[in-house]
Amino acid sequence: MKQFIVLAAVLPLMMLFLAQYALDQRNHAAASYLQEQVLLAGELARQEGCFTESIKNGLLEALSTGLGIPEEEIGLELTETRRYRINYFDPSGQRGLIHYSVSVPVDRIMAGGSFLGIAAEKNRMTYTVRGTLASERLPE
Repeated sequence: MKQFIVLAAVLPLMMLFLAQYALDQRNHAAASYLQEQVLLAGELARQEGCFTESIKNGLLEALSTGLGIPEEEIGLELTETRRYRINYFDPSGQRGLIHYSVSVPVDRIMAGGSFLGIAAEKNRMTYTVRGTLASERLPE
């Protein structure tokens, strides 16, 4: 009987490890999807010289449908002014560069957060992908 009582006490704790592994896999898949979509949009922006409205809207739509997040919760900081490829040395290092920062919220980090006493507000994070691209657009 005492073995059954110990099993009843320990089994829920052991199940948390399995649930955490599954949640980690889900969060990793979401992060990979975000990076893939940002990379695709970045390649289009390199060709255009900036993140145009159509590239921005396509990225928002892909992230919203793929991750199940409302578009209002996705944070975008994109270079929207056209940059051109330069063929000479630029001492400031800023000409021809396209900057981006895309942030999405991740709702659950720890499985069984309420069971462990972690508040829902603290069981969240924002995953951000930042980077810089060199424009391939030639001046007219």
